[in-house]
Amino acid sequence: MSLQWYPGHMTKARRELVALMPSQDVVIEVLDARVPGASSNPLLREIRRDKPCVKVLTKADLADPERTSAWLIYLRREPNVSAFAASTDRADETRKQIRNLCGGMAQPRGVDKAVRAIVCGVPNVGKSSLINTLMQRTVAAVADKPAVTKEQQIVVLKDGMKLTDSPGMMWPKIVDERGALRLALAGSIPETAFDYLTIAMFGAELLLAEYPSLLVARYKLAALPESAEALLHEIGRRRGALRPRGVVDLHKAAEIFAHEFRSGAIGRITLELPPE
Repeated sequence: MSLQWYPGHMTKARRELVALMPSQDVVIEVLDARVPGASSNPLLREIRRDKPCVKVLTKADLADPERTSAWLIYLRREPNVSAFAASTDRADETRKQIRNLCGGMAQPRGVDKAVRAIVCGVPNVGKSSLINTLMQRTVAAVADKPAVTKEQQIVVLKDGMKLTDSPGMMWPKIVDERGALRLALAGSIPETAFDYLTIAMFGAELLLAEYPSLLVARYKLAALPESAEALLHEIGRRRGALRPRGVVDLHKAAEIFAHEFRSGAIGRITLELPPE
């Protein structure tokens, strides 16, 4: 599967990011802790080059903590990169980490020169939520759907750091099928660009192999289903996703499964491991 979703405003966002990059001291790349590899935009690596980068794994409270630790070790091996995991219940720690890491990595530009950082990432990974956490008030629109932010916004933190909130940006063509499915399941690609049954079948197969106990507990299963389709049938029966005569509506069951994954109702899950 080659998934393409690259709305027009992202071309503008890329152009603006290229123009702004030389004036920035640090890049803050926001990654979804459930899909850190899939949510890393290869275009951003090209644009930032050797610019210092702080990688923030958001939604860490929804991710597998052991896998998050493994990803942090992997990301910190990259040259000129720092990384930490952020969650909604540790706002003070997030602000401290951003202040210390960005301040420590920025090249000195003279006395009283504020650090300038740009916040980047694919859609719906939590960039605007991070901005609001750092500002300690709502300054950026937040919604549980991709491509809410379409224009750059500059804010100034209490310590003087200048942050630019850039729109979520994809790359023109995602050729990695499993990466595309991970992004869609995590909610970084809009519903108009994929079919729920396709991503749910992928997710169900992965969770059956890697998180079977969470599925048994969430859906009160007497035994683990033998296939992804069988799991969706069980979910449909238990959640009332039924057509006349008790036939399971697989598309409805798939939508339920996807939303329960995204909300964390199934449990703390990470859909990929770092490369060896």
